[in-house]
Amino acid sequence: MEDTIVIEHEGEHEPLKYSFLALILGGLLVLTVLTFIVSYIDWGFLNVPIALFVASSKATLVLLFFMHIKYEGLAIKVSFISTMLVLAVLISFTFWDVAYRY
Repeated sequence: MEDTIVIEHEGEHEPLKYSFLALILGGLLVLTVLTFIVSYIDWGFLNVPIALFVASSKATLVLLFFMHIKYEGLAIKVSFISTMLVLAVLISFTFWDVAYRY
């Protein structure tokens, strides 16, 4: 009998390659430049939704690949998605409040 305990981690993944991380970084830089460009264009009432979409895209890339949410278990993924849905509802309530205030 052996007295060793082997703990296997479910869902382990290979380390991400530097070339893939550089690609994600390039995407983040492109989205940052897009944020800068969009800020100087007057889109009317679409200014805030476009800015939120670009910012959400950047946050999603960071969370999925640099914070490894993509490789986590189901509980972490469900909690992340539910948090994003609650945040979207709260932001939409804020927009409705401002739109119908006056």
